[in-house]
Order: sequence, then C-alpha cells, then structure tokens
Amino acid sequence: MKIKKGDEVTLKIDSLAFEGKAIARLNGLVVFVNDAVPGDTVRAAITKVKSQYLEAKNLGLLEPSDLRVEPRCRYVGSCGGCKMQHIDYSAQLSFKHSHVIDSFERIGKITGVEIPPPVGAEDIFLYRNKMEFSFSDQRWLTSAEIESGEEYDKNFALGLHVPGRYDKVLDIEECWLQSGESNRILDSVRRSAKELHIKPYTTRSHEGFLRFLVIKQSRATGEIMVNVVASANRQDIMQPVVERLRKDVPEVSTIVNNINRRKAQVAVGDEEILYYGDGSITERIGPFTFRISANSFFQTNTGQAEKLYSIAKEFGELSTDDIVLDLYSGTGTMTIYLSDSAKRVYGIESVEDAVKDAKENAHINNIDNVRFVHGDVLEQLNKRNVWLEEEPTVLYIDPPRSGVHPKAICEIIDLQIQKIVYVSCNPATQARDIAALTGQGYRIDRMQPVDMFPHTYHIENVVRLSL
Repeated sequence: MKIKKGDEVTLKIDSLAFEGKAIARLNGLVVFVNDAVPGDTVRAAITKVKSQYLEAKNLGLLEPSDLRVEPRCRYVGSCGGCKMQHIDYSAQLSFKHSHVIDSFERIGKITGVEIPPPVGAEDIFLYRNKMEFSFSDQRWLTSAEIESGEEYDKNFALGLHVPGRYDKVLDIEECWLQSGESNRILDSVRRSAKELHIKPYTTRSHEGFLRFLVIKQSRATGEIMVNVVASANRQDIMQPVVERLRKDVPEVSTIVNNINRRKAQVAVGDEEILYYGDGSITERIGPFTFRISANSFFQTNTGQAEKLYSIAKEFGELSTDDIVLDLYSGTGTMTIYLSDSAKRVYGIESVEDAVKDAKENAHINNIDNVRFVHGDVLEQLNKRNVWLEEEPTVLYIDPPRSGVHPKAICEIIDLQIQKIVYVSCNPATQARDIAALTGQGYRIDRMQPVDMFPHTYHIENVVRLSL
C-alpha cells in the first residue's frame, strides 16, 4: 500500500528518538510521532512522506502505555518545555541512557565501554534556579482554551514558546519547573503590563516595549532576582511595574531592567538599569559561593550541578601537585570547584563578561590558585606558551552543545596530557570528539551520565580518558 500525506493509520509506538519524538514502524519505514510514549497505540495522520521515513501527527490515544503517567502541568502537549512529563521518570532515565549508548556506538563507533545508568534527580519538579519567559503580541491558545468558548486577549502573552514557533507564545499562569514565587512574579508582571497597557515587543515591526522576563532564584539563600528585558530605557514605564512587584512578591531581592535595542530576540541587554537591591544573588555549590548577575551563566539545576561537578572532580583523581587546564570555563564554577584539590587551575573562556564574573567569584572565595584567560579556546591553546607557566597534567573540557572545534581537538592531542575529563550536554558531539581522541592514543576509563533536566530529552555525560 502506498502511503500518502493525510492518510490516517494505527501505530504501535516502539521507542523514543532523541528530542523526545516517538518512533513507530509502518510498511518497513520509521514513523516519527509527536506526544506519544513507547507502548502506546495511537491513531495518527501522516504529515510528511520521505523515502527513508515518515512523520505523523498523533490524533488520539487508542491504548495507553504502562509507562504513561498523568502530567502535573496543564500545558503539556502545547508548551515546548517539558516534552516528557507524561512519561514515568524511571522510564525517562532509561530513554536518556539509551541515547548516550546510541551516540557512542553509532556516532563515535565506540563499543565495549561500560555506560552506567544516569544519576537521577531527587527533585523532578521546581528544580530550576532560572526561568526565561517571553512576551508576545501573538498568543497561542491551547485546545482546552479554544474548546472552552471563552474570549481571550490574543494580543498579549507572557509565557513559553510553542514548539517550532518563534512568534507564538503560551500565556502561562503556572510553571512547575521553578518555585511558587516565580509564578507569583509572572502574575504580578502580567497584571501590570495589561492594566498599564504596556505593549509586548514584536519582531514584525520592531515596536513595543516588553521582551523577556527572567527570574533567577538561589537554592542556597532563597534570594530572587527579576530581570525585565525591554527595548528601551523607559523608567516611567518600569517604575510602577517595580513598585507593584515589590508589593505583590516581597520575597524578591533585586530587580533589574536590561535594555536590548537590537532586533535579535535575546534576553541579554547592552545596558542595565538597577531598580532594587544590588543587582545580584548568591548561590553555593559545595563549599564555594558564587555571585550571579543578570547576564552571567550558572548551571540552572543547582542540586544536580553539585552531583555533576562532584563526579567530574572524582574522575580527575586530582592531587595537590596537579596543574589543571579547564577549557570553556564560563563564570568559573568548575574551575573554582576543582581549585581545592589541585596546585593550580587555569580557565579559558571566550566571553569577556564571564571571565570578569569568574575573577570576582575567585575573589569572593579567597582563592589564589586559579587564573582565568580571556580568549577563543583554539587561539589560546595555540599561544599557550605565553600564559601557561606550568605543563598541565589534567585537562577538563565542558564545551557548548556544538562540541570542540576539530582544530582545537588537534591542539589537545598535541598537549599529550595524561588525563582528560570531558563534560558534555550533548552526547552526540561528545561521542564525535572522543572518537577523535581515542584514535590518537587515548582510551575511555569511566563514563557517567547525569540527568540535569527531568521531563526534557537533555542529558549530561561525564567521560574520563587517559593517554
């Protein structure tokens, strides 16, 4: 039977692909299906026909999987955040484990290495210390909202994006990823914007004021930062929003207003106005304290970050004679976390503001055996003789999702460092990079995935290699 776009079929879901898409099979072809769980039987409509695969829209559940659970959030299926919340957490960990194994076997061509199950999270809700919500003048209505027959203001939304739509935003009243205070902040800012008729910024005409609402909350101290990202410095607009927010949510510690005048939709400003507090909050990982500003990066799950760093430190088997090189060091969290177990730690980071934060964090913790180098990793490795006073004995790598540049891999191999600990948020690019290292004299000693983000398809992985 020839399959055409629009055909309705019954599918038995076999497994999950990376990014949370469910997989079924039809006439020998793989079918990718949205919002389904392995073990489900669904009715689906074919939406795309390719020579190697099909895509289908889930029209309805015929028989539920034993792995399916009732999601806590009412926006599951519409929101792009928690794509796996309808799957039992132990099954989520199993799928993420399979993804790491598949990445190393299929992409890295690496077999015969023990890959333990992921270290799971104790808190699978309310675990994030940072949430970034978008303003939009194009509100997306959920099926439940449409079916209710109620009238909604479609010209205003404050919430999270619909998957695949940069312009459409769900107006969210509660999110189960951050604290209850976060939801109260959402409500306060939304009410201020609506009552004061403050317009969301639109990418179509580049008009409007409100762009993003970023909430950061310290797990250690409970301090809360609110950052309203706007298109202009309008203190006459911001002041009443700030006053109401302080009244509605007195737990808020500091309020800032980042000004982004660029067309690019990013929640980072070129200018920052401080309205309340000192513009920062304090977080802790292990014995170390970190100052977090509006635009500084920090691991968004503090509890799991401590587990991740502890595993990474253990894998390094550091001694007080070791000289450690930490690539992609960011705001210095890993560099500082390693400092009490090594003679000296060097961090390389390309973002200048992150390097400034890293130096400040070292100062806060009274640490004098770390040095932060600003610059591109490849360039700084090329001219390491200029700034590197001692031969490194242990290398730590924690790159962005794209992994390490192939030329930087060559520089790493040229260093001939005995031990490498590679931390990654993307097992696919990690497997690619490690394949290059194992082809040049390195072997994998240990591996440990860590689940930083329950209900999402993301998984961190730590690998120890030796020369």
